Amino acid sequence: MHKINCLNPISNVGLKNFTADYELVNDVNEAEGILVRSASMHEMELPANLLAVARAGAGVNNIPLEKCAEQGIVVFNTPGANANGVKELVICGMLLAARDVVGGIEWAKENKDDANIAKTAEKEKKNFAGTEIQGKKLGVIGLGAIGVKVANAAIGLGMDVIGYDPYLSVNAALSMSRSVHVVQNVDDIYAQCDYITIHVPLLDSTKGMINQLAITKMKDGVVILNFARDLLANEADVLAALESGKVHRYVTDFPNPTTAGKKGVILLPHLGASTEEAEDNCAVMAVQEMMDYLENGNIKNSVNFPALDMGVCNKAGRIAVFHKNIANMITKFTAEFGDKGINITDMMNKSRGEYACTMFDIETPAPEGVLDNLKAIEGVFRVRIVK
Repeated sequence: MHKINCLNPISNVGLKNFTADYELVNDVNEAEGILVRSASMHEMELPANLLAVARAGAGVNNIPLEKCAEQGIVVFNTPGANANGVKELVICGMLLAARDVVGGIEWAKENKDDANIAKTAEKEKKNFAGTEIQGKKLGVIGLGAIGVKVANAAIGLGMDVIGYDPYLSVNAALSMSRSVHVVQNVDDIYAQCDYITIHVPLLDSTKGMINQLAITKMKDGVVILNFARDLLANEADVLAALESGKVHRYVTDFPNPTTAGKKGVILLPHLGASTEEAEDNCAVMAVQEMMDYLENGNIKNSVNFPALDMGVCNKAGRIAVFHKNIANMITKFTAEFGDKGINITDMMNKSRGEYACTMFDIETPAPEGVLDNLKAIEGVFRVRIVK
């Protein structure tokens, strides 16, 4: 029986995919697997029997990835599961910025007691009129699951779209409209675009990327949209640019004291992935990833270990070894099996940065001595009997 703990409420649409071989437990210390959304795990003492963490969402800033890797705990996320919900809100953000819809709504509330509000509105509406987005240029920085959907939707709305992503994947390229013009330098987006939306992960290299220097390269009156991570923008620089008129609007989904209530900021309460459909999709994907890993050892959409898939195990045994990505490890592993006369029928080794995983299918169940010897090899984090 595999025991699963949910650190946050997880959609039942996902949880119902667990079979009778799984049990949801309240005590995290009993869990082999953890499902999480936004709860912070950085201060947690990770249970010794914990094998995997699945984040029902894309961002994993709330999970101690290095700590998990060094204990052989695989961390999954669910890329693309919430992409449509975020895409729709980005399009909404552009429309809110193009025409002062928010200002118009506030005006209507303030004048609710005016018996002649309809006539007054005809005089006042010019203050909220704005522009159309058709024919405008949109720059999409980051062409992952969300960025591609935003780019395609904007093409459908008649916008000219320029995309930038130095790590553009084959799948993303294949799913992207041919009308999207991909550039090799982000400065091209800054120089040409009326709207700029960012969809990149928060890394040391991307933190504060929308700063004074970047803004000086942008067109006057540009609209900046941030539905990825608040720290991607130096918001003090953005506010200064709003004050000077260089930036027309800053649309962000991340409330904080820096931007709340500031002129020119359209601030949303982190609604991007908060749709019923997105939460269901994330939960389903997280549960599927967790089950495939616990039952077969397969790793898909991990953020701290490499992808590895050996299908359903139909041999007598399957063993996964998590270890440092250093020379001669496989030689040492296979020697342990050979010394015990155990035949390896299939093997796969994958690495990601300084971490690696090697999985073996064997003809006979491995005796305890082999497992102990594998664990004792320097550089091994964990040895797991999958079957």
